[in-house]
Amino acid sequence: MATVVRENIGQLHDKLTVKVSKEDYLPSFEKKLKDYSKTANIPGFRKGMVPAGMIKKMYGHSIFTDEILRSVEKELYAWLNKERPEIFGQPLPLASDVQNMDLNNPADYEFGFEIGLKPDYTLADLSQAKLTLHKVEATDAMVDDEISRMQIKGGKMTEPEAVDNEENVLNLVFTESDKEGNEVEGGVSKENSVIMKYFTAAVQKKFMGKKTGEVVTVQLNKAFDDDKLAMFVQDLGFDKDDKEAGKKYFNLAITKIGLVEKRELNEEFFKEIYPAKDIKTLDELKAAIKEEIGNYWMAQSRNQLQDQIYHYLVDETQMNFPAEFLKRWLQTSGEKEKTAEQAEAEFPGFSSQLKWTLISDKLVQDQKLEVSNEELREFMKADIMRYFGTMNLGEDTRWIESYIDRMMKDEKQVDASYRRLITDKLFNWLEGQVKAKEKTVTPEELNAMQHHHHH
Repeated sequence: MATVVRENIGQLHDKLTVKVSKEDYLPSFEKKLKDYSKTANIPGFRKGMVPAGMIKKMYGHSIFTDEILRSVEKELYAWLNKERPEIFGQPLPLASDVQNMDLNNPADYEFGFEIGLKPDYTLADLSQAKLTLHKVEATDAMVDDEISRMQIKGGKMTEPEAVDNEENVLNLVFTESDKEGNEVEGGVSKENSVIMKYFTAAVQKKFMGKKTGEVVTVQLNKAFDDDKLAMFVQDLGFDKDDKEAGKKYFNLAITKIGLVEKRELNEEFFKEIYPAKDIKTLDELKAAIKEEIGNYWMAQSRNQLQDQIYHYLVDETQMNFPAEFLKRWLQTSGEKEKTAEQAEAEFPGFSSQLKWTLISDKLVQDQKLEVSNEELREFMKADIMRYFGTMNLGEDTRWIESYIDRMMKDEKQVDASYRRLITDKLFNWLEGQVKAKEKTVTPEELNAMQHHHHH
């Protein structure tokens, strides 16, 4: 009779020894041999007439080994189904002596497997979490900037005779020179386009009234303020922190003067921006844009709050892991085997991901969160609509439904959509469990805080 013996070999780390006796595998081994001799195609013998001894000699060893391993596996999984230990992944086989199986001397065999057990733990108390909802106010200045950007994007390019305002776009050839404007032999030469307002006030003055073909000589660090300087120094092929490069002189020859004539703020333009809204006045446009900016930043604020919740749960929930088992599992579970060093290096990231998986699975189960088929379909539909953007999809949208039917048959697609939806539901629930204080911050401050959690 086959048996399974369990013993503890480390923290949350057990060994299972599966013993099989010859009665467990011999009958099926002999039956397999018989079946083989009936079907084997061997030159010189009629089908079904191959002597048993010959079959045993040719195929015996591999059939014998297969049958032993099959009975071990059957026994192992019967035990796991009955005992139901909470384990990570699959049992990992320990080194065994498959080579020493001798079909002429059937014996009892033992095989070892190791299992890693999931830890018991208490979830960190969310009511104790000190969290902050960092809010960005949608300001009038943001709205004006956005409108100006849209006017430029929708505007048309003209070519004025001479440089006449800070919105001019200049196509320039930068040629390295000395202070007096004499070209440096073998120096840098490069074309670039620059908006006039990027230059310092003093250099803008020099350009005013200049026409195509005229040249202005500048010293880079006098022509651009620090924030722009690094960008231009890099564009010219120097290291952006190269202080010496900033001191170099360049002749800037104008090859083209451009100006974008901003779009007029009228109903036709409003309709282009928001085809679905009936916007008649500038105030209505501003209100719509302000709402959009507000929604965008609110979503960013919630993301950042969810990030804090994620880190609080992962950092404050105490959990032990069968580290040795998991490192071995990391080495063998991928498509390509990893070295012990690779597994060691990956383990910290892997274990916090594992921690989050255990926490989120438990919360989803405890709160009975689920995703219906209807929700999956709606989610996929929204995805398709986003993909096609504001294109007019016509009256007949039945094709969308059949497209979704196809997506619902794709296991990967369904799984990815399910994960996104269940994660959203989980974080919506979690947000409701915490009391975050509100604090107003600038867009730059909020952007600097964003690390996205992996979920």
